[in-house]
Amino acid sequence: MKASVVYLKVDQNVQVVNKKILLQDIAEIYSDDSNIIKEIGSTVLYTVKGNKNEILTFSVMKVIGIIQKAYPGITVQNIGEAEFIVEYRMPEPDKKWLEYIKLVFVSLIVFFGSAFTIMTFNTDVSVGDVFNDFYYLVTGVHKSDGSILEIAYSIGIPVGILGFYNHFKSAKVHDDPTPIHTEMRVFEEDINKTILADSSREGKMIK
Repeated sequence: MKASVVYLKVDQNVQVVNKKILLQDIAEIYSDDSNIIKEIGSTVLYTVKGNKNEILTFSVMKVIGIIQKAYPGITVQNIGEAEFIVEYRMPEPDKKWLEYIKLVFVSLIVFFGSAFTIMTFNTDVSVGDVFNDFYYLVTGVHKSDGSILEIAYSIGIPVGILGFYNHFKSAKVHDDPTPIHTEMRVFEEDINKTILADSSREGKMIK
């Protein structure tokens, strides 16, 4: 193999589902020789032992050492992170029934939410009147104090706010990040830096 320059770009945090972690799983590899890219990409970085999720920390020097040991004469230049995290997640079986349950649940929320919105609009945004009318419609008696409707409404408001602003779902309506989304990314970076620092101090980083 002729001498060549290989460029590596590794993100700060990478997730994998295969126990045998290849270099192409954790890094973007570039070279003017496509054969070198394929060969280096298929090189094993690490093999996860055991049957549980793991968080592994690596120094990019480990990656450079593996490449230069297997392919002497190659110059490796890193343009990514100097230290990075690899999260191994055990593959989970496909649960289509769970997706159907989620679909039904979301459909019910949209249906009843739309109905509630229309009713409050027609009563000049009087939630209390809507609750009173609905309670009378179902039970046949007028309620004199609080009921399960007010309790569910009081619980639903904070739960809905948390679900909306914390982005619990992966699909987004638009691509523009919100201020909360930005803060979550900053928080994620701080967590990654803390994991790397603790791993380095405790001598657990794979070098």
